[in-house]
Amino acid sequence: MKKLFGNFKGLKSDQFRKLENLYRRRIPPEFIVTAELSRDLCRLSVETGRQIGLMVNRQGRIIHVIIGNNQGIMIPDISEYRIAADRLRGLRCIHTSFDNGGLTRDDLTDLSLLRLDLIASIKCKKDGSPGKIHAGHILPQNRDKIPYRVMPPLSLHQLDIGYLDLISALEAELAQAGHLYKADSNKEKALLISVTPLPKNAAMDSLMELTELARSSNIDAIETIIQHRRKADPRYLMGLGKLKELAIRALHQGADLIIFDQDLNPSQVRSIADKIDLKVIDRTQLILDIFARRAKSREGKLQVELAQLKYLLPRLITRNTAMSRLTGGIGGRGPGETKLEINRRRVRDRIKRLEKSLALVSRRRKQQKSKRHKKGLPVISIIGYTNAGKSTLLNTLTNSRVLAENRLFATLDPSSRRLKFPRDMEVIITDTVGFITNLPKDLMVAFRATLEELENAEIFLHVIDISNPRFENQIKSVEKILTQLKLQNITTIRVLNKMDKIDPETVINLEQRFIGTAISANKSATLAPLIKNMTNLLTYRSKKI
Repeated sequence: MKKLFGNFKGLKSDQFRKLENLYRRRIPPEFIVTAELSRDLCRLSVETGRQIGLMVNRQGRIIHVIIGNNQGIMIPDISEYRIAADRLRGLRCIHTSFDNGGLTRDDLTDLSLLRLDLIASIKCKKDGSPGKIHAGHILPQNRDKIPYRVMPPLSLHQLDIGYLDLISALEAELAQAGHLYKADSNKEKALLISVTPLPKNAAMDSLMELTELARSSNIDAIETIIQHRRKADPRYLMGLGKLKELAIRALHQGADLIIFDQDLNPSQVRSIADKIDLKVIDRTQLILDIFARRAKSREGKLQVELAQLKYLLPRLITRNTAMSRLTGGIGGRGPGETKLEINRRRVRDRIKRLEKSLALVSRRRKQQKSKRHKKGLPVISIIGYTNAGKSTLLNTLTNSRVLAENRLFATLDPSSRRLKFPRDMEVIITDTVGFITNLPKDLMVAFRATLEELENAEIFLHVIDISNPRFENQIKSVEKILTQLKLQNITTIRVLNKMDKIDPETVINLEQRFIGTAISANKSATLAPLIKNMTNLLTYRSKKI
């Protein structure tokens, strides 16, 4: 096991031996550190001009000696040591320091993120003698929501603090707090973060939608945070200090992950993963997760898997274990290939197979369209923002039982039903996947076969939830996507849904302003004007043909 960490350039041989000899030292279980060891550490620090750190286990054995610079130390990888929701790491960090400021922000960040038992800083005087010792430990559940406690400065005669009893009491509190988190153990808990130059109202609207997406993925959004930046940090999206602060906040509130409202590029994913010990995802990854949960048909599952793999491929890194299942079994290792290369190659191979399968699906759809065209049945497609009420409208119009829930992307797989109008007019009416602002490009590509269904529609029913305060932005988002798909010229009826949640005068004004037809999708009695509108349009189009 490697026991010395840091930059040893410039050290003399006797100084190196002194560092090595530290491993033979022991600290009594009840002490933070001994007075004698404090003196030796400070003398060696002043002699080398560098901070020196020790990682110590609960038996008082020094397991790592760290040599830093005059500003600080870098704690090595300690992931092999135990950690759990109701347990600390089982390690404490003790290091020397040349300033009088006590524990630094980096000290407290390391304490919280690494869940150390305790962190302590020994002030080194110019003559090499130790001054006051500053120590801190994690503080479970407190009113001030500060995740740590900094103890009063200690002298060399106050180092017997009943260390093991203190740690035992802290872990008992963590276990008690853990029971509260486990009360709803089926839900992950997340902090939602937006780093944006947009005005506060626009940023809040986007975060509210991210909150709804989280709820749709069975995630409990503990807190939403906005950081206004003119320009995103190319490495961490936000400042490194702010990132660490948020990670501490997440850990203190029992959060399992951090969700960014902005997309993270592959290098940002790597940089953030290297700095904080929490799962981090972005808006696109969350939407992909929802699609993966909701897809029921074989086609839907193929489309979602393709989108996920295209998103994942550039983000595969050496430490990534997400694709480990792809490397198992006979033939899982090629000559001269690393596991990372195997992952990338297999992902590319899987993408090619999925694209071939979806091309076959697309050909079958075209055959179905050809048969439908021969029968002369016009197609009406229901489109709109996710959770606007599209499936509910289909169910009410056709007396069907398509899944309709009050959550984003409840329906992914398209549904088609026959609908008879007065005058013996019959049509095919289809429900499609909902749109959303900044719909991931990989999803647009993967769902091409599904979205091609829209090309043969005679009429679009654009369902709009007018009870949603953001409905105007949602209209713009849907129309933008239609333009991207080159479908903007298809005749569209704006269907102003949930009129029962708005006062009648406002409904009338909205009908006039947006040239739409107001309905309540779950009440068939309100659909008569919409049915009449569709009938008139179809009659006019048939006469024109």
